[in-house]
Amino acid sequence: MAESKKKWSQDVTENSDAMDLEEGVFKQRSARKIAQSLRRSAEASDRRKSSPFQSAMSMLTFYINRAGDQLSDSRRATLEKAKDELRKDFDKAPKSDG
Repeated sequence: MAESKKKWSQDVTENSDAMDLEEGVFKQRSARKIAQSLRRSAEASDRRKSSPFQSAMSMLTFYINRAGDQLSDSRRATLEKAKDELRKDFDKAPKSDG
């Protein structure tokens, strides 16, 4: 059962109905490059149902959630930083606490 779930999530990541991802996007070492790739994919898609920002962020969050414990701490940190880069790219900076 775990294998079918893994294959399902891998299939969603590789063959999303919302957007076509560049090959190896989540394997990039740079959070900036991951964010730029997701933005390009989201903006180029004519199948997405939400804004490019929401689509890109959703795909990144989906990948992080599905990878779960299999992500190393450093890999997770890079992917989380990619979320910040996406927010910057789309002028959606998080609100400051002060």
